[in-house]
Amino acid sequence: MTKESKIKTLKPFLRWAGGKTWLTKYMDSFIPSEFNNYYEPFLGGGSVFFYLKSRGKIKNKAFLSDSNADLINTYDTLKTKPKELFKLLKTHFDSEDEYYKMRSTEFTDPIQKAAQFLYLNKTSFNGIYRVNLNGKYNVPYGRKNLSSIYDFEHLANVSDALKNTCLSTMDFKIGCDRVEVTDFVFIDPPYTVAHENNGFIKYNQSIFSWENQIQLAELTKQLERKGAFFLVTNAYHDSIKKIYITGKQQKLSRASNIGGIGAKRTKYKEIIISNIVK
Repeated sequence: MTKESKIKTLKPFLRWAGGKTWLTKYMDSFIPSEFNNYYEPFLGGGSVFFYLKSRGKIKNKAFLSDSNADLINTYDTLKTKPKELFKLLKTHFDSEDEYYKMRSTEFTDPIQKAAQFLYLNKTSFNGIYRVNLNGKYNVPYGRKNLSSIYDFEHLANVSDALKNTCLSTMDFKIGCDRVEVTDFVFIDPPYTVAHENNGFIKYNQSIFSWENQIQLAELTKQLERKGAFFLVTNAYHDSIKKIYITGKQQKLSRASNIGGIGAKRTKYKEIIISNIVK
């Protein structure tokens, strides 16, 4: 057993739809042997960042961004004010009344907002992040009857992993503006087409449109010209395959990670697009 194989991989602290924990077992086949700074403009649950960080692959600065301001506030609070955050989290308990009370409360303090975000993520139905047309979180209660909601040792390790990161709320195009030669960019956008069929994902079109997908494909051309490394994940679909003219395309299969206990698990095919030569 190698020294690297003994390293414990840090898992995400959030449940996140479309998370890439499944990808981490393939990750060493796709990352550059050496790179300068790391960029992730669609942070979400951060599976790939935490994998690379805990395996010692990110040696310089990490620039992590997302368009979801509440998500980035939670990361930033965990990074900069873990003790204050943990104090609030220790007052939480899992019950239906408490859940809906927490869901309906509008906090202005960043630490309270982060605590609310974490609570709802852990106790909601499947950890889905969904808001209505008014921007209000509207996911129902999860009914898990958790005796312990948080793993504070894990959260402390996550806080440590975030120390040398730059966290920002911004559009993906702006998030990649500072990328330079030999930087590595991991790009995991919301999917706007269903896997291997012609259906569009209606909900995600309001978050990330087909026009955004085309802009993202154009961004990979810019990264190529800069001499940066990129790795893109998306649904395996003819429309996605056609818009990327840079990088090599590869198909991977994964099991669906959305659904409660007893939910039917389905195999999906994903496309990996990368200009990294191994």
